[in-house]
Amino acid sequence: MMERRHAVAAVAATALLAALPAAAQQADQQAVAQAVNALTAAMLEPDRPKLEAVTAEALSYGHSGGRIENRQEFIAALLAKTSAFRSINLSDQSIGIAGNNAIVRHLFTGETVSQSGQVSPVRIGVLQVWTKEGSGWKLLARQAYRYRVQGWHGGCAPR
Repeated sequence: MMERRHAVAAVAATALLAALPAAAQQADQQAVAQAVNALTAAMLEPDRPKLEAVTAEALSYGHSGGRIENRQEFIAALLAKTSAFRSINLSDQSIGIAGNNAIVRHLFTGETVSQSGQVSPVRIGVLQVWTKEGSGWKLLARQAYRYRVQGWHGGCAPR
């Protein structure tokens, strides 16, 4: 028969082991959020090494207008500043972890400025897929979509 102190130790060890996956998931969510912030900063002030550090080689970057870019095209377009971001604000962000992948959804608002100086507002929904490479997270896929109705409903499809 198990002694009381062994039973208490077993219960404590079980509780600790049960908490580990949740703590690891929370740490991954925080690391993904930091990677999203690093990508946003690199998009505002384009820098090849910083953009390469947060994007996977197999990147598929989908724009709300339907254009799809690979990693080289995505970085080249930002560096050329054909349509530079003046501001980017992310809100209503959700991050889900599935093994070595993360799914991020958020509302992306801001402004772009063309080479001719024309400022255009941006208001799109975004789905990102991040993958863990080594100890860091890299953007593997991104798809933006346009809203038909003003408003955001916490990660759900617009109504």
